[in-house]
Amino acid sequence: MMENHEDACPKGCSGHSFLRKNWLGSVMFPFSALLEQSKLADHEDELLLQKANIFKKTCKALFPKRRIITSVFNNEGRNILVTKYITSLNPPQLLLDMYSKDPNSTADLISRFVSLIPCISDTVDENNGVDVWITAEHCISLGVGNKEEHAVLLCNYFMYIGKKARVLLGTSVLEGNVAYVVTQENREYFLWNPLSGQCYKQFDAFCPLQSIDCLISWENVWFNVQQNNSPMYVSFDISKEGFWKQFLPYNFQHSKTQTVQPEEIVYAPTNESLVEELQNRIEKTLKNKMMEWRSQLPTRWHRQCTNILRQILPKLELRSGGISTEKEETDLESLLGHYWVTGFPIQMPYQNVPSITEAVYQTGIHSSEVPNTEFALAVHIHPYPNNILSVWIYLVSLVRHK
Repeated sequence: MMENHEDACPKGCSGHSFLRKNWLGSVMFPFSALLEQSKLADHEDELLLQKANIFKKTCKALFPKRRIITSVFNNEGRNILVTKYITSLNPPQLLLDMYSKDPNSTADLISRFVSLIPCISDTVDENNGVDVWITAEHCISLGVGNKEEHAVLLCNYFMYIGKKARVLLGTSVLEGNVAYVVTQENREYFLWNPLSGQCYKQFDAFCPLQSIDCLISWENVWFNVQQNNSPMYVSFDISKEGFWKQFLPYNFQHSKTQTVQPEEIVYAPTNESLVEELQNRIEKTLKNKMMEWRSQLPTRWHRQCTNILRQILPKLELRSGGISTEKEETDLESLLGHYWVTGFPIQMPYQNVPSITEAVYQTGIHSSEVPNTEFALAVHIHPYPNNILSVWIYLVSLVRHK
């Protein structure tokens, strides 16, 4: 900043200021380099981290395309063994109480809860071999997590309810690199997708998993060295050294290392009045958008059908997407006698309003050009603790029979 005025200037004359920028230069360095420089660990951990790095390189030399993670960086830039992220953690008590006498339904509900946490892509390029993980507590409080953090959270919840669970790294036909959770019950293995909440048996032909590369638990990391790593052909018997290469020797793996996770997660209740307000705002926004997308055509709303949909939606969450068989379904069926009805419910985690709008737009239901088409739209939000929300939208078009 430079002030410029002349001495001869009369008293009433104001001064003038000029702003000038001088370019001095710039420095750029990748985020991964910052993380590499931020290793803070005690001597014992440092030795283990070095061994973990050597183990990873050895495994990648055997099967370069298979995934393996032995250590990650936390949100403070500290390098930590992945085993320290796996420990028993309490899910919300609400989930445990809902089906207290049905362990399978409880597991399904816990998996559903984890799937409702929005997923974000990794901060850094995973091809650089640098992974950043936050703790389960941070994942819950922030309301977001990457693929691996979802899997760690689900694995920890399953351990709390007594399941034998491990994090599984692999690849999927649909999603590319994935992190699943594998559980063992009797002699069967189940593969859980923490992003969708779906569970598959190991030999299920509809399971999208393409490869099983690595297993992680609180005690060890196992790398799959079986020639065929397709789920259908993989043996999960980690005791066989010819099938699984383990990071820590047996004398290490049974001494539990200190975890980075909290002893207990404290959950905050969700404000239901704010949820109702958000629900009304989303419904109003979607109706306005429908009319905007159909600006060249009239948009008529069928009030009776809208009321029926509003009664159906709250029941779908607890039925895991099942169809209501009560009065509302009968009312909906009565409409079929007079209308061609096209539509379906959409369920998604709440991230923001534009993502919901885009999901509805992609259905294309609004694009109907059939004369005298009517529409019905209803929105329901099912709240879980810590502002984790399940959003349901039911959109249908109705054309009266001639």
